[in-house]
Amino acid sequence: MKNKLYLFSVAPMMDKTDRHCRYFYRKLSRQALLYTEMITTNAIIHSKKDFLIYNKEEHPLVLQLGGNNPKDLAYCAKLAEQRGYDELNFNVGCPSQRVQNGFFGAYLMNKAHLVADIVKAMRDVVSIPVTIKTRIGINDQDSYDFLYNFIDIVSRQGECNNFIIHARKALLTGFSPKENRDIPLLDYTPVYQIKKDFSHINIIINGGIKTIEQVKIHLQYVDGVMIGREVYQNPSILANIDRELFKSTTGVPNNIEVVRSLYPYIERELSKGTYLNHITRHIMNLFHGANGARHWRRHLSENAHKLESGVKILEEALRFIN
Repeated sequence: MKNKLYLFSVAPMMDKTDRHCRYFYRKLSRQALLYTEMITTNAIIHSKKDFLIYNKEEHPLVLQLGGNNPKDLAYCAKLAEQRGYDELNFNVGCPSQRVQNGFFGAYLMNKAHLVADIVKAMRDVVSIPVTIKTRIGINDQDSYDFLYNFIDIVSRQGECNNFIIHARKALLTGFSPKENRDIPLLDYTPVYQIKKDFSHINIIINGGIKTIEQVKIHLQYVDGVMIGREVYQNPSILANIDRELFKSTTGVPNNIEVVRSLYPYIERELSKGTYLNHITRHIMNLFHGANGARHWRRHLSENAHKLESGVKILEEALRFIN
């Protein structure tokens, strides 16, 4: 039987899945597993900013960590558990130049034994699950054997039982992270085969999935599905997940009511000095495809950044929706 926790998750997305975004997503789905943006160990250990802050309403919530030092990652894992995170995820899939320069992210697919050591170091100090998010390969190392050996080493030596696999390889030279979301082509077949060959571990598939119908097809072959950009561009997908996948009898949230349910949170955040557009940027696409959606987005874009802006701006924008 599939682990319900992993049936559906929203991918960690840099500059997207911050705490305001996650609070909003939780208004749409009570069941989806949510992830933070990738946070590096250096940021957590050395910055004066609290990178581990979140809202209690966000649970179940996974902290995604980036780094390459087992001791530092174990230290951050322990901090995260103390702060109440439900799970930890280690990033072995990000192809950005900054990540490569730090010798972590997708670069670490070449270092399976190090990844295993890191996961083991984290597991040794926490009781919450530790998972891996990775790719099907990197550069010219894109054979099934390469992926198989990586999963085999990390699952056995690192005692990792949960892998999220983005179904395209990472190109570490010549392409930006944005381009790496579309190039090279997706290939779901090796992810399906990994699940067959490692039937005892949870395999979650990620990459290019756009509809709930596609989610259901993938769930015939793997344990869970993760969607990122499509949820951000069309949050209504998330609003239907609880009913479609988790058999919830609760009705689909009304989008106007969802917006208004955010008002107390927005007012609290504004009182702390948060700018309104730091929150509203995440809800711009809530009315994707609805009459008046373009005017809704325009009103928020033109007004939410102003110092005096408050929930009144949202009420004004809602008048365009019909």
